[in-house]
Amino acid sequence: MDDTNRKRRAAAIYAAAYDLLAQYGYGGTSMLRIARAAQASNETLYRWYGDKDGLFTAMVRENAAETRRLLETALEGHGDPWDALTALAPVFLRMILGDRAILLNRAAAADPTGALGAAISSGGRQEIQPLISRLMARLCAGTQRDPGQVTGWFLGILVGDLQVRRIIHDHPPLSDPEIRQRCDTALTTLRLLVGDKTELC
Repeated sequence: MDDTNRKRRAAAIYAAAYDLLAQYGYGGTSMLRIARAAQASNETLYRWYGDKDGLFTAMVRENAAETRRLLETALEGHGDPWDALTALAPVFLRMILGDRAILLNRAAAADPTGALGAAISSGGRQEIQPLISRLMARLCAGTQRDPGQVTGWFLGILVGDLQVRRIIHDHPPLSDPEIRQRCDTALTTLRLLVGDKTELC
């Protein structure tokens, strides 16, 4: 199977898994159900992903792929870390507050085994947050700020309690203008906290 066809098949599998997750929760979403809904063989799913936890970890990674790509590109280059953070912020916010991420987190909250929560942590937080911290280390170079603390500031200001509120149905999805406004406010506030006066005048 060529790479294009495999990506198309994987997208169909992920779409079926998200639909079933919304209907049955993590416990009720079996590999066999996903295979049937995606018109794929059960053997293919086990060969590609190993087991259900492996499949959902792959789904989390796929959902975070653009955020990870931006971070890796920024860390490979030597550009202004503020420019990289400006490009990253809306992509990260759309990812973490998007329908798929919210569905995964709602299902994880209702999963008594903790398996889905572990998949989200493995495929998302454990891969993305260290990359953000490395970018913050560049941003803090020449200042007295601790990159770990600045990472916490950035995530707290940008996301706040919005993810939790989305998970519990207390806040609607953000519009594009709302995302831009939130990112602008977060970056301006972070510059003040870090002590970077560039572009604040």
